[in-house]
Amino acid sequence: MNIGSFLHRDQALYGVFNGETVAPASPGLIAQYPTLRDLLDAEKSEALKGSVNLSATIPIAEITFQPPIPNPRKIICVGMNYPKPYPVDGVAPPSPEHIILFGKESETLVGHGATLEVPRGTPADSFDYEGEIAVVIGKTARHVTPVQAMDHVLGYAPFNDGSVREWQKHSIYAGKNFANSGSWGPWIATADDLPPVEDLHLTVTLNGETLQSAYGQEMIFSLPEQIAYASSLFTLYPGDVIATGSPDGTGGSRVPKRYLRAHDVLTISIQGIGTLSNAVS
Repeated sequence: MNIGSFLHRDQALYGVFNGETVAPASPGLIAQYPTLRDLLDAEKSEALKGSVNLSATIPIAEITFQPPIPNPRKIICVGMNYPKPYPVDGVAPPSPEHIILFGKESETLVGHGATLEVPRGTPADSFDYEGEIAVVIGKTARHVTPVQAMDHVLGYAPFNDGSVREWQKHSIYAGKNFANSGSWGPWIATADDLPPVEDLHLTVTLNGETLQSAYGQEMIFSLPEQIAYASSLFTLYPGDVIATGSPDGTGGSRVPKRYLRAHDVLTISIQGIGTLSNAVS
């Protein structure tokens, strides 16, 4: 099941995507749970599987995609979680001994089809992409073990951790949180319809050229380890997002470097889930 949020005729809705259409949640369901996060908080995502809780389908050509959950409590990103085969700026990337976490603000991210905003001034000179597999929490998790962790997963989505590299050098938070610099979507594919995360294949293209390609099994720290670690720090709530790290091939690691510029088109695909596409302006 592919679920997500969107605008239709200026109304914020959520529903189930199928091919080129989306079935919005029924007015009754939305009255009870106004947003997808509200539905997940109540652990009622199964309600979207029944046609009684869905309205007539709408062509997706008539909607505006939002991030699948526009108002997550937390967006947690994992750093340096794939092997890097060559030095960056003459320095070989370290193999981390511990999971590295940082956070993103929700206003940093736009939905599928929206425009990525090139920062003004010198930050534009190192505006980079990072394709990732995002996992969405479906059930509250606190102090869970890696063995228990996957029971708390709702599903997955393509994710772009937009980054300003030069600003990361003095502030990870600043470099990762320029407004409208990243994206995720187009929807969340629920885990019950998918193979294990280790078998998910991530591909990133820029203007049609493939620049990143990896399987989930290539992560240094597995998804169960990431969820368990994060849940040891704080409570993970339904709708929280964990971006699991980006494989080799980002613009800052290339020789010569290839940062995002106006008129570029970035696509991030996960086989069996969907494709996130954003133009740059």
